Amino acid sequence: MALKLLTAATSGTVKAIFRPTVLCHPWEILLGYETSLRSISYRPRLPTYVGHQLVPPSAKYGGRHTVTMIPGDGIGPELMSHVKSVFTHARVPVDFEEVQVDSTCCLEDFHNAILSIRRNCVALKGNIATDHNLRLTHTSLNSMLRTSLDLFANVIHCKSLPSVVTRHNDVDIIVIRESTEGEYNNLEHESVNGVVETLKITTETKSLRIAEYAFQLAQEIGRKKVTAVHKASIMKLTDGLFLQCCARVASRYPQITFETMTVDYTTMQLVTRPQQFDVMLMPNLYGNVIHNICTGLIGGAGLVPGANYGQLYAVFETGTRQTGKYIAKKNVANPTAMLLASCIMLDYLELNSYATSIRNAVLASMDNKDIHTPDIGGCGTTSEIIQDIMNRIQT
Repeated sequence: MALKLLTAATSGTVKAIFRPTVLCHPWEILLGYETSLRSISYRPRLPTYVGHQLVPPSAKYGGRHTVTMIPGDGIGPELMSHVKSVFTHARVPVDFEEVQVDSTCCLEDFHNAILSIRRNCVALKGNIATDHNLRLTHTSLNSMLRTSLDLFANVIHCKSLPSVVTRHNDVDIIVIRESTEGEYNNLEHESVNGVVETLKITTETKSLRIAEYAFQLAQEIGRKKVTAVHKASIMKLTDGLFLQCCARVASRYPQITFETMTVDYTTMQLVTRPQQFDVMLMPNLYGNVIHNICTGLIGGAGLVPGANYGQLYAVFETGTRQTGKYIAKKNVANPTAMLLASCIMLDYLELNSYATSIRNAVLASMDNKDIHTPDIGGCGTTSEIIQDIMNRIQT
């Protein structure tokens, strides 16, 4: 599941890759029913207003890539350790530059992480906890990372897995979330004693950008419908502007059905009949809510990988923001989401054969219900899954 936006190189310009590769791929590929990722290559062009674009970073040091690794909190460090073990076993030509950033780190450590990502252009990240009891000036490091690097497109693909029993079957939803504005600007103040205000920022430029991204992706992968989620009935100016921008972009894609739905009605429809949704497009806060609902529909946070794309950088992580601190160091965390996120990253780096090998092993391992972790109804351990995956990887 990753998104891949490529513009053809012309004289005096650079090739633009704003990619999602795995998040765009049908799950038939992810489940191994297609043998070649090259057989389906999604190369939508970027809108002209995006500005300077960059190709994925070139391999360095004898054909090896350097990737920033941020372990984060909770189960993040142990999952990153397993990713490194699997990569070593599969002989993946990637070296990790590990930067320690967690909920207790200082601002200098965070800035070092940003510098590392700017240097390497690609990162694999664990979730960083945000304690709402901290001082008012404390900002979510997850949000700061996305805004600092302008990672405006957060994308997950929620697709039912045959080996995981859930209430709903045949769920296949791509959720696209604008990640740099909305309610996540940390612009709050107490105007008078006992009265607190927060500012929600919505801009035409960023609304058009994320809408263009969503419709281009839908077009390239053959999706038939885009649903814009909003609350314009109440927030007439902010969400109203977002809807206007979505409608403007939709008018250039007449082959794709465009519909709008309020966020409250959307949540009810998701848990009632999720099969009606195809591509979902939304502002920041609603995206966070919908991401978690869709992830829950197919089995939980341990299964769904996620990707964050900007013009210059890409950061890969699990699809939801749970740190799993209550199961940390207990050897029961489900490594599927993080390993699949690492496969998206490999596709982004054009290391497709390694991505395919690891992804096929991860998904084949999912068919072995004897080693399912407790989050999906089993009694298996993380280490059992990792060993089973490595046994399946062709080296």
